Amino acid sequence: MPKPLSSQTVQIVKASVPALAAHGTNITKSMYARMFRDDHIRELFNHANQGEGGSQVNALAAAILAYAQNIDNLGVLGPVVERIAHKHIGYHILPDHYPYVAKALLAAIEDVLGSAATPELLDAWGEAYWFLADVLQEREAEIRDELVKKSGGWNGWRDFVITSKVRESEVVTSFVLEPKDGGRILRHKPGQYLTLRFKLQSGLEIKRNYSISSGPSDSSYRISVKREARGQGGSRHLHDTATVGTVLSVTPPAGDFYLPEIPRAPVVLLSGGVGLTPMVSILETIVEEHPNLEAHFVHGALNSTTHAMDQHVRKLANAHGNIRISSFYSDPRSEDAAGLSHDFDGFITAEWLRENTPVHEAEYYLCGPKPFLRALVPALVREGVSSERVHYEFFGPSDELLAA
Repeated sequence: MPKPLSSQTVQIVKASVPALAAHGTNITKSMYARMFRDDHIRELFNHANQGEGGSQVNALAAAILAYAQNIDNLGVLGPVVERIAHKHIGYHILPDHYPYVAKALLAAIEDVLGSAATPELLDAWGEAYWFLADVLQEREAEIRDELVKKSGGWNGWRDFVITSKVRESEVVTSFVLEPKDGGRILRHKPGQYLTLRFKLQSGLEIKRNYSISSGPSDSSYRISVKREARGQGGSRHLHDTATVGTVLSVTPPAGDFYLPEIPRAPVVLLSGGVGLTPMVSILETIVEEHPNLEAHFVHGALNSTTHAMDQHVRKLANAHGNIRISSFYSDPRSEDAAGLSHDFDGFITAEWLRENTPVHEAEYYLCGPKPFLRALVPALVREGVSSERVHYEFFGPSDELLAA
């Protein structure tokens, strides 16, 4: 562990909370602008997250504020550190990159706060930054060491080939990836994601996270990707341009959202849209490794045109015998009918979950768009599900509501 923060630093950082609450997004905007002047730092980021109304800017501002608010009780930040460390593994963030962030952060604080950014404040935030950076680097080193020691493990980027491309719905396509070198791969934890690096036809190189939608394997991964009409075109490139034989660079499986090796309670898998991808990985694992585990697979889709992998999921449930499938369509087509194409009309609600799932004992796993998570994560807690039993994965940066 790094050297503890000095009492003076704790006091000064704590006193800066009102200024961060008022000016945090301006600080993070200035910080990113400074970092992106260095091309090799700019290339580390998923720039789709710089859009969405500045979601990455807002998420980082919220994270910095939370750090300042809890500077005297850092134990509560453990889960955040774990999630960030896994993201850094995915994007192959290395110790050499940390000084660039420190320089940009301190310059941004000075730029935005002006005369209020005294030498004492900058020194305190410099010490606070490097304390957290050291914690992250220690955890990232541990994760990397664990990865390379495991069978099929690797560090950094490794070339994979698309060996299969299957259309799952009008908007979702699955891609099976196998290592170009023909070697073994790391068996992922069901629920984790891969980070892919590839070039668009424009020549722009981008990085994207995609949840693995298959159970653990020694030879291949499957990702199932929704084609997005907007954005930089990563999903459109995979859908429209990538073919069997296309080579993509991939970092090892990462993420702190996964089914434990030995589940101790019933499992409820809740997904919206393409959020079903990690749930299918978990479901395949339950069928393969946990024949006596009670599980509920609850999925919300627009209608049958967007509902992916339904037959595969129901076949898995039939093979297991103790898995219940429930599908909801929020905008069913005239051809869709509850009881035939899907199970229920409307949205998944906490009330339905209370009546149809074991809320007092189950572990709940959620993945889907932010509105889906904003609705169900706090609602489950209000229904009496302890926050320790609510696990969620999300697309892109978190926001204040989810962080709370």
